[in-house]
Amino acid sequence: MKALTTSPVTVDAAAAPQQQRWLIHLKLLGMAVLWGASWPCGRVLAQSLPPLSAAAWRFGIASLFLVLWLHHAGGLKPLRALTRRQWLGLVASGVVGVYAYALFFMLGLAHVPASRAALVVTTNPVITTLIAAWWLGERLNWKIALGMAFATAGALTVMSHGDPLTLLSGVVGMGELLLLGCVLAWVGYTLIARWLLGGVDPLATTTVTAAIGMMLLLVSALLVEGPGAFLSPLEASTTVWAALGFLAVASTVVAYAWYFEGVAVLGAGAASGYISLVPVFGVLSATLWLNEPLDHAIVVGGLLAVGGMVIMNAARR
Repeated sequence: MKALTTSPVTVDAAAAPQQQRWLIHLKLLGMAVLWGASWPCGRVLAQSLPPLSAAAWRFGIASLFLVLWLHHAGGLKPLRALTRRQWLGLVASGVVGVYAYALFFMLGLAHVPASRAALVVTTNPVITTLIAAWWLGERLNWKIALGMAFATAGALTVMSHGDPLTLLSGVVGMGELLLLGCVLAWVGYTLIARWLLGGVDPLATTTVTAAIGMMLLLVSALLVEGPGAFLSPLEASTTVWAALGFLAVASTVVAYAWYFEGVAVLGAGAASGYISLVPVFGVLSATLWLNEPLDHAIVVGGLLAVGGMVIMNAARR
């Protein structure tokens, strides 16, 4: 998962001590590393465990840590002040942004290498921006459009293995189609957050949506895969548990903590710029850990996709 569009109250970056700002920049870089490394970890789980059960365990562990974090940060007070509209937004976000996203994430990684998957989802900001411009009236400019074009070209290059013309004949694998479902789920999640969750504390949002998604994943895992499959992680190897723990704690809880801290000190624009590095670290970690090959489509498509994301973030600021 990536950061929500809601954010804590920001402070003037100039008021923060220089040493603190450098530390925040390092934490945001670490956030990008953790989110990038979630792709090879997801690939390990997808090839080792039933997908619904693996996702339920991931968000079950993450929800436990998030509840402890929320309690440490002040308890359930932010939840008591929520309106019915905001609770509706939280439920919708949990269904779309956690349940659906996690399902497509695990199923897609069962078919597609982690390095390729990390680049396909760079279309997230492109589709989100287009729909937000049409639905929410957000303004575009030529720099954002240029970044969108680069990011889309990069993702198409990766999806088509370097030959985008093959997409015209419908030659797209099941894994890529599942990852597009992942993209659409995240776009829906982002737009719901912008429309219904304005002013909601981001930690409370993350905790509640993760818990709702976890419960749906748990019920689905028991009904579809059965109790035996759900308990299969208890017999999994140390490597699988390391990947599961990393996804639950590092990529979800720690990365979100660092992102929220970055937004509070540097502002949302500066913090979100680091998200451009996520696919880079996704490819690098998949190559180093899983020995996935770097073909020309991944290199060229990755450069286009990341370059497009950088241009889009710079244009927004």
